[in-house]
Amino acid sequence: MTENTRTPAGRRLLLACLTLALALVPAWTTTRAADAKTADLVYANWEEGIAYTHLARAVLEDKLGYTVTITAADVAPAYAAVAQGDKDAFMETWLPVLHKDYMERYKNDVIDLGHVFEGTESGLVVPRYMVEAGVRTISDLLKDEAKQRLRQTITGIDAGAGVMVTTENEVMPAYGLTDAGYTLLPSSGPAMMAALKQAMAKKEWIVVTGWKPHSMFGYWDLAFLEQDKDQVWGAGNIHITGRKTLREDKPELAKFLEKMQLTNSELGSLMVAINESKKDTLDAARDWMNENETVVARWLP
Repeated sequence: MTENTRTPAGRRLLLACLTLALALVPAWTTTRAADAKTADLVYANWEEGIAYTHLARAVLEDKLGYTVTITAADVAPAYAAVAQGDKDAFMETWLPVLHKDYMERYKNDVIDLGHVFEGTESGLVVPRYMVEAGVRTISDLLKDEAKQRLRQTITGIDAGAGVMVTTENEVMPAYGLTDAGYTLLPSSGPAMMAALKQAMAKKEWIVVTGWKPHSMFGYWDLAFLEQDKDQVWGAGNIHITGRKTLREDKPELAKFLEKMQLTNSELGSLMVAINESKKDTLDAARDWMNENETVVARWLP
């Protein structure tokens, strides 16, 4: 006991401080509980991520009583936001290849919550009629006819995406595409799909950065170009990446994201349902959730 608390005035001051501290405990506990029932998720503007992130929001809100915020962002700022603790989780980490640089950069600031989809494939994609015309491998893009008809252009998505970084920094130099004058044209997922749709309608030649899962393979007859030299792309999984303290701060949310998994047929069904629905994305995802209760039930903590 200090000198100040030995006097009546000192003891009254100490008692007042203790009373105030105890009074704040319920409010602090309530705030912590409220925070634990929120989810702030960030996703890339890619079809599969859009689909299952909106589905995650629907399940969290309707089944678990969460207040959910979802934000679309380019890959680089998405990782930075999670690493800095501004977002709870990034919903689309492609491993082991496409996002390996991001995971290495932020390995001390994020946690891996496991895969939401197993069996990805990435690469350069062309219409089947190009394959039938003799463009079967990445090296075939060096043929004079291919360079002319493609205008030495590869149509891509957003510049920070893993498939873009890998294509520009590894694939194009390794296969001589850079030296041959090819350029990688950044755009977005929807813009790439629009360009592909237009080319397919006119039977024009086009090569795009592509991946599975994606509904493009359901709409059109497409093929990945064979990696006939360096094997840059391989099969992998899509993971969910959380901020470092998510399991401690929001254990129920972390457990839900760890258990959330979709098969190829389930995710394909979800993407088609959203694409063909006249409702907005969240309502379409909610309809799919209500029609697939057994799938959703697997994810609930």
